[in-house]
Amino acid sequence: MTMTLMIAGVAVLVVFLLIMGVGSLMQSGSDKAERRVKNRLRAMALSADLDAASVDLVLRESAMSEVPLFNRLLEGMRWSANFNRLLYQADAKGTAGVYLLVCMLLAVVGFYAGTLSGRLWVSAAGALLLGYLPIWNLQGRKRRRMDRFQKQLPEALDLMARALKAGHTFGGGMRMVADEFDAPIGPEFGKTLDEMNYGMDVDRALTNLQGRVDCSDLKFFVVSVNIQRETGGNLAEIIAKIAALVRERFALFGKIRVLSAEGRVSAYILTALPFFLTGILYLISPDYISLLWSREMGQNMAWGAAVSMTIGAIIIRKIIKIKV
Repeated sequence: MTMTLMIAGVAVLVVFLLIMGVGSLMQSGSDKAERRVKNRLRAMALSADLDAASVDLVLRESAMSEVPLFNRLLEGMRWSANFNRLLYQADAKGTAGVYLLVCMLLAVVGFYAGTLSGRLWVSAAGALLLGYLPIWNLQGRKRRRMDRFQKQLPEALDLMARALKAGHTFGGGMRMVADEFDAPIGPEFGKTLDEMNYGMDVDRALTNLQGRVDCSDLKFFVVSVNIQRETGGNLAEIIAKIAALVRERFALFGKIRVLSAEGRVSAYILTALPFFLTGILYLISPDYISLLWSREMGQNMAWGAAVSMTIGAIIIRKIIKIKV
């Protein structure tokens, strides 16, 4: 009777989380114009010249959840700002509360799927793996978006350098980048230009750009412009040299990827080899290989092999991933 009540309670919780997550996601993606207004208000909130009422409006509009109690709970956590930054950099729809509800839902599903094996640690591993899937997806989207920003950066800096040589102002060069380039670099430069037009200091606006974008090469541009504004110099020549430096870093990164290709291929082969051999053995002798899932010792060996493969894949990834 107690177990039945527990299962019923968990089922009700799962349905509640599913309804809340889907409802919030649909509501967050229903009105594109409202999202554009919110982005503009967030940019304006960075200015110290706004009055208290405007800042309070921006803070209310940038809530992490549509549920007030859940929103207060999330805002009280230290990692909420980093999670919001991850959502922004991944250009993801919805609020942080939506993704956390989805993570909780998938964790419950993974836990109950793991109970089929009869092992508590398998249930815990299933909950962790499935619960982490939305965050892993966000990290992948962020990485692809930031890689695209980094690839667009040399061309954008070259355009700014040519604009400055032609007599345009620094703001005019940024406006040309915002108008000519697609996302993500065009909208990001446009937001920085809007901040400067609202009266924000150029140094602070560029610092905000660096905070919004996770790109190491952008730091060269921000630091160089800030130093040039204090000490003087030929800004067009400085930006052109930064563009050349970024391209050289790309070339060096390409050489490193070629040199580390053997390690990546080895990782793929070592990861796929156990599954390939299991399939071959199942075709040749099903009774022999079925001992891995029909007997307890075989199941323990299979789970141990899965854990060892996961640890090995993580170690190999750390070895072949070289930062430039």
